[in-house]
Amino acid sequence: MKIDNLIRTLCPEGVKRVRLGDIAEIIRGGNFQKKDFVDNGCHCIHYGQIYMHYGISATETISYVNEDVFNKSKKAQPNDVVMAVTSENIEDVCKCVAWLGKEPTAVSGHTAIIHHQQNAKYLSYYFHTAMFAEQKKKLAHGTKVIEVTPKALEEILIPLPPLAIQEAIVGYLDKLTSLTAELEAELEAELELQKKRYDFYRNRLLSFAPDPSTQFDARQANGDYHKGYYPLLVKWRKLGEVFEMRNGYTPSKNNPAFWEGGTIPWFRMEDIRENGRILSDSIQHITPAAVKGKGLFEADSFILATTATIGEHALLIADSLANQQFTNLKIRKSLKNSLLTKFVFYYMFVVDDFCKKHTNKSGFESVDMDALRNMPFPLPPLSEQERIVGILDKYETMVNDTKEGIPALINAVQRKYEYYRERMMEDLP
Repeated sequence: MKIDNLIRTLCPEGVKRVRLGDIAEIIRGGNFQKKDFVDNGCHCIHYGQIYMHYGISATETISYVNEDVFNKSKKAQPNDVVMAVTSENIEDVCKCVAWLGKEPTAVSGHTAIIHHQQNAKYLSYYFHTAMFAEQKKKLAHGTKVIEVTPKALEEILIPLPPLAIQEAIVGYLDKLTSLTAELEAELEAELELQKKRYDFYRNRLLSFAPDPSTQFDARQANGDYHKGYYPLLVKWRKLGEVFEMRNGYTPSKNNPAFWEGGTIPWFRMEDIRENGRILSDSIQHITPAAVKGKGLFEADSFILATTATIGEHALLIADSLANQQFTNLKIRKSLKNSLLTKFVFYYMFVVDDFCKKHTNKSGFESVDMDALRNMPFPLPPLSEQERIVGILDKYETMVNDTKEGIPALINAVQRKYEYYRERMMEDLP
């Protein structure tokens, strides 16, 4: 391996560990106010953006300050490392970026500017290793805000091979970073493709003829025609005739009796975001004292977002309530034997889309409830509902498996990358 040969040639006695303070000047960034930032101006690195937007290095910034502020500011020169030295958690303290832009950049407060004569990306890679993390933990202080001061950073020990070896290590890790990013992009693209396929087939399967008198051959329309399959007669009713509809509500937060020791699920949009569209329990709970009127929303009913984040739904599989963002839809008793709950669950995606297109724009945006109650709702034969549910269940499983599997693969790829990055530094003799 080229790096091994270089080490044997250039470092026959091994690679020295040196204090960062012996090879670098470390100073704090400057302090900016909100009014100092402009849409276009001189480059500026804001410490908070190091956590979110930058990787190992940067040649451009996403923040700018006016020229007067820039001239008075502390600046990182090309090849410097900029490190965020405060954070609310120890993992983010000392996240850094090598500044490889052609011009100096202003640096905001809560950062350290590390001036040095080494390979900036080599230092940046090292500052992302577990070896560095163990050292910074011993130097960090604070509880709510954790800090590693520029003075404390001087005590960090770093393996420092000659520049030729630093450049070779950076070249290897750059290639590995690029391959890792490409693989992650391919996996994300695969997940997006699976979602699009699922949406496509779900939309086709649920696109029934809008005329109640029209006979509709679903299999033929969906490219799955079998000779002798009889045409389907899809009946249509207004959505308001199919469901009993009730509004959700929020019990008074000022009454502890409604909340303390609560065991009844009370759903918000956060529950759908966190736990998906089939809900059995909630993040927050209420007590029986908070229940009013017609009681709880029954299991096997649905909640549909008709204000705020319009066009989201979930199937409830436990007696529960939801906040006022949701309207509860319960299949009427007279149609209970005509509709499969899971078929309704899938058709609610069509209802979601209808809600997004039929809103009252005046004041707080909400669904036009009259239009929603009059929305045509299909009642295909139960055998066709079962067929559609069977197909969509398979697609749902496939997408969910992909959702779970791809992040696991990405994590595995990331761990492999981190393993080689650590080995690259640890194996320096």
